[in-house]
Amino acid sequence: MREKQAQDAGYNKAGETGMTQKADKRAGDARPQASVTKDVPADGDALARERRRRWPFLLAGGIIFAFVVSVLAIVFIPAARVWTNDAYVTAHYSVIAPRVPGQVMSVAVDDNQTVHAGDVLVQLDPRDYQTTLDQARAVEAHDRALVMDAAASVARQPAIIAEAKARVAQLSAQLLFAKQNANRYAHLALNGAGSREEGERTRASLDDLTASLQAAEAQRDAAEAQLRVLEARQDSSRRQVDVDRARVHQAELNLSYTAIRAPFDGMVGERTVQSGNYVPDGAALMVLVPMDQLWIEANYRELALQNMRPGQKARIHVDAYDIDLDGVVDSVPPASGAAFAPLAPENATGNFTKIVQRLPVKITLVPGQPLARLLRMGFSVETTVETGLSSVVRAQTRTDRAVTDK
Repeated sequence: MREKQAQDAGYNKAGETGMTQKADKRAGDARPQASVTKDVPADGDALARERRRRWPFLLAGGIIFAFVVSVLAIVFIPAARVWTNDAYVTAHYSVIAPRVPGQVMSVAVDDNQTVHAGDVLVQLDPRDYQTTLDQARAVEAHDRALVMDAAASVARQPAIIAEAKARVAQLSAQLLFAKQNANRYAHLALNGAGSREEGERTRASLDDLTASLQAAEAQRDAAEAQLRVLEARQDSSRRQVDVDRARVHQAELNLSYTAIRAPFDGMVGERTVQSGNYVPDGAALMVLVPMDQLWIEANYRELALQNMRPGQKARIHVDAYDIDLDGVVDSVPPASGAAFAPLAPENATGNFTKIVQRLPVKITLVPGQPLARLLRMGFSVETTVETGLSSVVRAQTRTDRAVTDK
């Protein structure tokens, strides 16, 4: 009995020992698995951190690639809408200057004032010019009187000529009688019937009448020539009256120039004149800008003109008021801005660098836009021309007229 109990106790101990060893083995097997499980999250975090480090570079590369593609597309792919921000509001304004010198009596306008055509801007002292006008009119009246006197002389001269001719006819008749009388006395003298004294008297009378006839004929010729002289003098007097009339007209103009008027509707700017100033002719007094004739000067690159022609619609964005206006392409210029520069570029000397030129395209505003009254000369604007990809080259091959001409 005791041996059986001892044997059972041995079996129990051995079983416990075996179970203990299996438990230890399972625990040993479990510990490496736990270690492996802990290492897996550590590698995932490192991979995530690596991805986060690469993401900014990938984003920057994508942005650069998109930018390069956009630039190449803008440069090489034609667009129906041609845009530029190198555009300004401008106009053909007038510099107001006097045509005659004088002292300023009054200035009727102020800075930035709107005026209408014919309004007096500046009044100069007119007294000197009024005196000159009166003198010119007096000289004209005097010369008109001389014309009347010359006309009367011309009208009287035919009567003088007729008188001279009558005198010649009278002396011719007397000379004929004297010749006949001289012949009679000469015949009597040959027969010894006439006295010597009577013969000499007859010859003297004949010579006297001959001389008188010659003098009368000379007076007749002089009277006829005097008619032509008088006619020339009359014509000269008339010409002098024409000169006097021109001087009077010039004096009237100079007097009118003392009132300096606005040549058209517009707004006054750059006023530099003040009452009391003495201004010479041609001196700039102020500037007058026609506010209803403003237009846009859009400086487009020469590459942007391949589809642009007059008549195309344009959209004008005004930076100052953030508004849009409608416009029309008026004309393409005959040359680039550099061609008209005071110091034009010289490409025939030195090193050459090709630069894309810009041409100032004229864009006019469509009438009837109330917001256009807000424009001022010099405003910066942005223009977009709707070309519709209409090829200028193809259109030019179909006609002899330049399609870009106004």
